[in-house]
Amino acid sequence: MDNAMPHYAIVFPSPLSFDDTVAAIRTALAAESFGILCEIDVSGTLHKKLGAEYPKTVILGACNPPLALRALTAVPDIATLLPCNVVVRMNGAQVEIAAINPIMMATMIASPEVEAVAKEADERIRRAIQAVVAP
Repeated sequence: MDNAMPHYAIVFPSPLSFDDTVAAIRTALAAESFGILCEIDVSGTLHKKLGAEYPKTVILGACNPPLALRALTAVPDIATLLPCNVVVRMNGAQVEIAAINPIMMATMIASPEVEAVAKEADERIRRAIQAVVAP
């Protein structure tokens, strides 16, 4: 049920509350062997640093170590594109999960190994998101 999404992102509405979506995507990513390296509270940071109001948004920096190692071994500079960001955000009253499209990231690098890693990462991220939005 992809909506009109940009080519660089995978975006799906979540049927859960914001906090439940964050918890559920963490669990679903873990089931796909992704760990969360960092968590950024975008809306909280913008409010604290700028006094700006921004819809509730959290970025989870997700990493699958075996996939990351394969990609880094093939092309060390791919580190500039890691980790895979998975976002939980409010879009009006709707909670959404958005993630980087790994296949699109791979189009920037001419490497068969990176393409293979991107394909596997894409499949795993999509399965994780689907586990939340359409269990």
